[in-house]
Amino acid sequence: MVVQTKQTINSVYEQLFHQFKGKLIVSCQALPGEPLYGHEIMAAMAMAAWQGGAAGIRANGPEDIRAIRKILAIPIIGLYKHGSEGVYITPTFAHAIEVAEAGADIIAIDGTQRPRQDGLSLQETIGLIHEKLQKPVLADISTVKEGLQAVEAGADIISTTLSGYTPYSSQLEGPDVELVHTLAAVVNVPVLAEGRIRTPAEARLCLKAGAFAVVVGGAITRPRWITEQFVASIHTA
Repeated sequence: MVVQTKQTINSVYEQLFHQFKGKLIVSCQALPGEPLYGHEIMAAMAMAAWQGGAAGIRANGPEDIRAIRKILAIPIIGLYKHGSEGVYITPTFAHAIEVAEAGADIIAIDGTQRPRQDGLSLQETIGLIHEKLQKPVLADISTVKEGLQAVEAGADIISTTLSGYTPYSSQLEGPDVELVHTLAAVVNVPVLAEGRIRTPAEARLCLKAGAFAVVVGGAITRPRWITEQFVASIHTA
């Protein structure tokens, strides 16, 4: 049995993260009831994203992750949405196990201090993922304070995913560029920009603000939402 030191593990994580530094990660997700829901469709979407130049994929649920891993070797940020209120992004260590076993390279979890479904603290959850699963942890956060707390709890990388999705965070129409800029200046882990990034110009703006990489979802992978934007614009013309 090979015992890896913390320094060795961190080096492995850095090599993994380097694959998408300064690049685009595409979030390929669909929920039950949406036209593109289904692991085969999400795998095809991920393939299209990779062919278009994506350096990584963010995917939800073991089935989708497993299907994508079968056809792509690029980094997968895996999560498991369970429920719709409070902490629902990989809310328990048991969900993290399923994400890891499906083939995710990075485990994304809710990085806030809100109560988790299994009663574990954020620090305990991250510790278990590191110890038992040997995977880096991406903490989805919504404020500077949460970002700092997540890093202190052991997160290897953080993302602004939840900005605007917690009642106490900034409620913006576009990406939270200020949050990206502030976190990038004060934490010693990579900061991903994610959330309401709808144009290439906004993606570039986030990178200029200090984002390690940019995650784009709906603007690329949700045709129903994209169509609604066109329809709404035409009706107000």
